[in-house]
Amino acid sequence: MLRSISSVRLFLICFAAVALALPMAILSLAKLMALLGALILLVGRWVGRRVEPALPTSAVSLMVLLTLTLMLGSALWSTGSNEEILTAMSKHGRLILIPVMLCLIRNRREASLALAFFVGGQLFLLGSTWLLFAGVPVPWVTSKEAGICEICSYAIFSSYLDQSIMTAVLAAVCWHLRPLAPTRYRTALALLVATLALACVFFLFQGRTGHLVAIAMLVLALAWELPQPLRGKALLLTLLLLAGLMAGSSKVTDRFREVRDGVQSFHQRDELPSSTGLRLDLWQRSVQSITDSPWIGTGVGSWNREFKRQEQNHLRDMPINRASSQHHNPHQEYLLWGVELGLAGVVMLCGLMLALYRDSLRLDPPQRRAMQSVVLALCIACLFNCSLYDALIGDFFCITLGLLLRLAAPLDARPALPEMAA
Repeated sequence: MLRSISSVRLFLICFAAVALALPMAILSLAKLMALLGALILLVGRWVGRRVEPALPTSAVSLMVLLTLTLMLGSALWSTGSNEEILTAMSKHGRLILIPVMLCLIRNRREASLALAFFVGGQLFLLGSTWLLFAGVPVPWVTSKEAGICEICSYAIFSSYLDQSIMTAVLAAVCWHLRPLAPTRYRTALALLVATLALACVFFLFQGRTGHLVAIAMLVLALAWELPQPLRGKALLLTLLLLAGLMAGSSKVTDRFREVRDGVQSFHQRDELPSSTGLRLDLWQRSVQSITDSPWIGTGVGSWNREFKRQEQNHLRDMPINRASSQHHNPHQEYLLWGVELGLAGVVMLCGLMLALYRDSLRLDPPQRRAMQSVVLALCIACLFNCSLYDALIGDFFCITLGLLLRLAAPLDARPALPEMAA
């Protein structure tokens, strides 16, 4: 029975890891199975009266549980409807995937195997993108953006925004974890994957957040690989190369030109705001809501109503057609938490990031660099999108971080649930 339990648990881990590169329906099924598996393990530990804790002691697990408890409590003063509260809690609740991965994975071997499935799934996604770009029929494409000439998106299952960030993270993970690859050509293969991934982000996708994440991953990797005396010169050279890349890539130059034009249109209060202008409007209304309720916010699920309230209060500052627009989040994770939980929410989110960094210090250098790269990618992505709140990209970050954290586990841990086997 013990062996069958371990096999099921390992299947759940690997299924969740590879499902990050599959359609949302499959990922939802994988998450549900992982949650149920972790719940069964926790109940089994409680029934068996195990002395050791069910979850590995980590700052991240404590922060996640504290955060979700605070969010649940904020429903008592939320200005949102019951439906909005439940929807928001289900979205914020995906943070529990981090401790779920910590609960399911017992040792470093299992974590390494799950990461192999994770990389395999992301490579399938990357290869499919290049095939789509080359004009090869890709029958498993389900993204509504694929093949749309106006945005030239080569996303496979999700949006170009999500996939560009995921691809940039893949480049960093493969490069830093190359010592774990069971082949003598690990460095060459990791360099090939990183090159194809970064080229995909810069030349095939137009997501500006993905571009920024890719630049951060590249600069961070160079800073770690080079000796201390050469890092300053290498950073300068990298910035020059990136400037040349931006000049040579129409994807990058066009999107950053749109940022400049969007800022100008926002200040001029154009009637048809750009994507950047719309974000600035959402951010401005969020800051105004935080100013009105700075300490505890307006409760989980309240952002949409608070946005509409601020729009109505500032009709003179904007064209009338903006007041009727529908939005579900401010496209900025820090402001979303600030509106719902006040400054305490912003502190909680920053504390979660710091907890991830602190737990990464227990890892060996290659794993630590991979973990810290993903944390940095999350910090950047949250500046321009609700990357923990949104469906696919939030699941991607939570599961990936959980897998990397378990690389700090012993190489071979004691088999789980012996009492149940008895």
